Amino acid sequence: MAKVSTKAAAAAARAEAPIFTPTPEAKAQATRSRIIALVLWAAAIILELVAIFWVMRPSFDELAANQGFPQWRWYLLLGFIAVIGILAVVGSLLWKKANHQDPATRKEPVRFFVQNQLGAFIALLAFLPLIVMIFLNKDMDAKQKNIAGAAGIIVAIAATVLGIDFKPLSQEQAAVESQVVTRLVGQDLVWWTDGGKVVHLCQGASDIQNATTAVASGPIADAFAKGKEGITLLLDRELNQCGLPVPANLAEIEQWVRTARGL
Repeated sequence: MAKVSTKAAAAAARAEAPIFTPTPEAKAQATRSRIIALVLWAAAIILELVAIFWVMRPSFDELAANQGFPQWRWYLLLGFIAVIGILAVVGSLLWKKANHQDPATRKEPVRFFVQNQLGAFIALLAFLPLIVMIFLNKDMDAKQKNIAGAAGIIVAIAATVLGIDFKPLSQEQAAVESQVVTRLVGQDLVWWTDGGKVVHLCQGASDIQNATTAVASGPIADAFAKGKEGITLLLDRELNQCGLPVPANLAEIEQWVRTARGL
């Protein structure tokens, strides 16, 4: 196989036109996932407001009858915290999946950051005001405040962490890895397992042969849509296992992929 030219590909990566375009099916799925995520996040914010302005504000008669914050309202508040957390997390997972089906470009760094980390921002928005109001509430006793506040903090941290995309996909990375696979294999076709993080160049790769979970194949864009990080960087070993020629500039190709991933 001829030496892979990274100069031409690098020039393409710098082109002004979009270098990666999702398929119509992936675009439609991403749009649908984002709409559902926004609806779930909106529901979480609405429940937060209901918790602040209704659940945590018992009437004078309730306070007098119960000689303190009504226990049923306190249990309801804990339920609201749990439901808000579930809505925030499910929304974040759908949003991150959509970002891997229809990624943003690194050429717009602010938009790239916000789009990929929006789930974490929403989680904070859905919990910080509620947590503050719990600790400022004058009707709950210390025990009720501490338990509800701790529950809110724990769920908020979990929802925020799950909302972060630690390895966001970019249009540039998707395009580069697709080009690399095509040049190394001869077509945009990779293999992956349900439990694996990376994709492989052929069905004969050792990680595919030794897989204990389901194996799938398709264009690398499909693998990204499944949450995979990209092609394995053990290319020398894998090319040999697949019976494919090893380009003389393999180290340069691997660095090209790392750069596209922002490493």
